[in-house]
Amino acid sequence: MRLSARVDYALRAAAELAVAGSHPVTAVQLAEAQQIPPKFLENILGQLRRSGLVRSQRGPEGGYWLARPADQISLADIIRAIDGPLLGVRGERPEHVGYEGPARSLQEVWIALRASERNILERVSLAHIASGELPEPVRKLTEDPAAWESPSFI
Repeated sequence: MRLSARVDYALRAAAELAVAGSHPVTAVQLAEAQQIPPKFLENILGQLRRSGLVRSQRGPEGGYWLARPADQISLADIIRAIDGPLLGVRGERPEHVGYEGPARSLQEVWIALRASERNILERVSLAHIASGELPEPVRKLTEDPAAWESPSFI
């Protein structure tokens, strides 16, 4: 899986907003805190706002804040808002692509891969990221990447 710079920046900015709680944070403050190009961040924040993940207010007391509590926004939500579906094959959902002959099983692999990504990205919230306390199965994977083979993980 490749994460675009836009997604990386969006996740980092959203983590900053999670820490801020309901206090508005300016785009400049977010950009400085995470070393994100300010103009690039403005576009990303606009996407997050249009997706209903972030709210904003103009003016001297303005800024951005999360539209829902941080524990109700998953990493998958942010990724989808910025880059679209978690896994697509030639712009299609894996269920909508077909292969012939010896490549036929690729469709099943793409579906399983998407399920595996979802298993992590939908389980981890912005609150987990902001607190540094990842869910146990995810933390185990960071300690032992081979742990995914465990039936209890999936």
